[in-house]
Amino acid sequence: MSQRGRPRTFDRDDALRRAMELFWEKGYGGASLADLTETMGINSPSLYAAFGSKQALFDEAVDLYARTESPEIWEALSVEPTARDAVASFLRLTALSFSRPGKPAGCLIVLGALHDSDASAEACAALRRHRAENVEAVRARLERGIAEGDVPAGTDCETVARFFLTVQQGMSIQARDGATRERLHALAEGAMAAWDGLVGATATR
Repeated sequence: MSQRGRPRTFDRDDALRRAMELFWEKGYGGASLADLTETMGINSPSLYAAFGSKQALFDEAVDLYARTESPEIWEALSVEPTARDAVASFLRLTALSFSRPGKPAGCLIVLGALHDSDASAEACAALRRHRAENVEAVRARLERGIAEGDVPAGTDCETVARFFLTVQQGMSIQARDGATRERLHALAEGAMAAWDGLVGATATR
């Protein structure tokens, strides 16, 4: 039996990675269909046949980014012996990741779509979900620290997690604005200088 349609003549995985880097560089709204097809090396019918829509392509690109770009940032939360060490490594590795030569500066999940006015509501909602999951990952590590005795009992883990994720997200914006790796490292160290006061304050409210 003959196969319907023409077989794909492009590498879907490679095309997806190229799309991911374009969304990372320009955001959902800034990456036009013409930009995407040129970057991916395919035409519009092939894009729609392989991915369904720009929104579906973006969703796959974000998932690829979350799986493959600097997973060591998040691994630090589980491998470091204390919660303080985990958060410090998390921020230091962020400084490295957000300033890698040959990669867009900053973070796709932070910068890819912030407002419905310049991106689809679905794209904004997808990134909000990822950012909420990131807060949850840091909060869970802090709660593990309470259980293991290196974080004071009663610490408001939600507030502390949101503080350090706010720092990380700010580092993404600073990187996109041209901050050097050294500047990002300084921001990470500055944030960690607040650890004792922040954790102690939230534990004694």
